[in-house]
Amino acid sequence: MKILTRDSLPLGGFAGLKEHRLVTDSRVFGPHKRPNTFEGLDNFVYLADARFKSRGETGMHPHHEIDVISVMINGRIQHEGSLEDGRGLEKGGVQVQRAGGQGFTHNEVNPDTRKNRMIQLWVLPTAPGQAAGYKYYIPAESGVTRIYGGNKNQTIIFDSSTIIEIANLSADQQLSINSESLVYLTKGSGRFIEEEQKETVTDGDLIRSYSGKLIADTDISAIVVRKSNQ
Repeated sequence: MKILTRDSLPLGGFAGLKEHRLVTDSRVFGPHKRPNTFEGLDNFVYLADARFKSRGETGMHPHHEIDVISVMINGRIQHEGSLEDGRGLEKGGVQVQRAGGQGFTHNEVNPDTRKNRMIQLWVLPTAPGQAAGYKYYIPAESGVTRIYGGNKNQTIIFDSSTIIEIANLSADQQLSINSESLVYLTKGSGRFIEEEQKETVTDGDLIRSYSGKLIADTDISAIVVRKSNQ
């Protein structure tokens, strides 16, 4: 088990937001990889915990051959761009944009005068040249909801060998980890146990584990990234 704490990293950002980057994979960032950040897992290559300023925005920018997942923790954003222009993303919602070879442009805007919080994740495509696409999810208030990854025989979620799930646990509930996984807490606190190790974890902790369990001491929300076993 390895744990990376968000607030141990420098605060960066661009345009109208500030962010901590916890995963900057060498396959994408090369010599510009941030020191002390984690490598990714399977095709997962990037995780940033961002807070938009009052009325802040990213500015319109393009993506190609990358899947961009946005998880809204607090506040809301207004989505602008070539996919689902004008769509809003509310607290608890998840927006998934597939760039593929077609690509897309987007701008995410905080329409409010107070700061918000959004987690952004990037995943490399399993195959190049796919069509661009957009999906929106509201994860279940209790339990585990898959929002990315799976086989090509379904259309509910974008296919990928990388699985991303949102886990919402009540106090005393547990989440078992049975393969190499990255678990990022976005709310609450608990304990993570792996063999003889037991660590207290809280909002802003990123855990890399191969086999263990997360035990919630309070209500917990977490993003779980793992490789498909199919």
